[in-house]
Amino acid sequence: MKKQTLGVLFCLLAVFAMVSCQKNVKSTDATPQAVSEDVLASIKAYGFSTSDVHAVNGGYIVEGDIFLTKEQLSQKVSGPTLQVAKTEQYRTTNLVTGLPRVIKVYVTGLGSAFIAGTDTAIARYNALGLRITFQRITSGTADITIQGFNQGPSGGYITLGSSGFPTSGGAPYNLIQMNTNSQAYGSNPNVLYVGSVIQHEIGHCIGMRHTDYMNRAYSCGGTATNEGTAGVGAIQIPGTPSTADPNSWMLACSNGGNRTFNANDIIGLNYLYK
Repeated sequence: MKKQTLGVLFCLLAVFAMVSCQKNVKSTDATPQAVSEDVLASIKAYGFSTSDVHAVNGGYIVEGDIFLTKEQLSQKVSGPTLQVAKTEQYRTTNLVTGLPRVIKVYVTGLGSAFIAGTDTAIARYNALGLRITFQRITSGTADITIQGFNQGPSGGYITLGSSGFPTSGGAPYNLIQMNTNSQAYGSNPNVLYVGSVIQHEIGHCIGMRHTDYMNRAYSCGGTATNEGTAGVGAIQIPGTPSTADPNSWMLACSNGGNRTFNANDIIGLNYLYK
């Protein structure tokens, strides 16, 4: 998830300051690492957009908040994909299986606002009565780990957080990365804002695509960009609307505040996991 910036001033989606909440992270506005042509070719072959690709520790962030590891990019994409380019809620081909299921979430190396934000996101999901529930743990084996990274703005946007999609084996994606850079959330992060971003990234982990994946300009502004099937599918969820949905929790870019499920989001989640 991303938010739009004007220079160093806040304007608009958080995918991930927290000077007061970060741990052992030095704030920096260093120029992002260059991404090689070979890597861009692999990202394109995998089905993702090659515009605004960011190198981070262990891989690359594409399309605002999708994290691809170097290992993933070396693998051949397989499996069916379906793309229906309207404006409904969309899911990936792979979903979380083995229901009912408790997904354990572990927060590491992040401050109190991120911990409280995680609890906020978990409470919102658990209140829906789905067959997947979430539990924050402080020890033991986690299904999803939430950790930090530090990256400043680039091209008028800053990444607030990133994650990925479920595995072919039915497990949720196992990593959410939240940006600890001071220009992401400010020096005193708002818990509801942070929680909304974590809520969005958990959505990806359980198989939700961006509501506006076919035209990211809807929430991000700028040039219209279609994310495509990205090798993971973009399957419209029955019962969700065919018109623009300005308040969905899975819009590609943040409104800069507290955003949770709307009625159509709940219809989509109920269809998949009730």
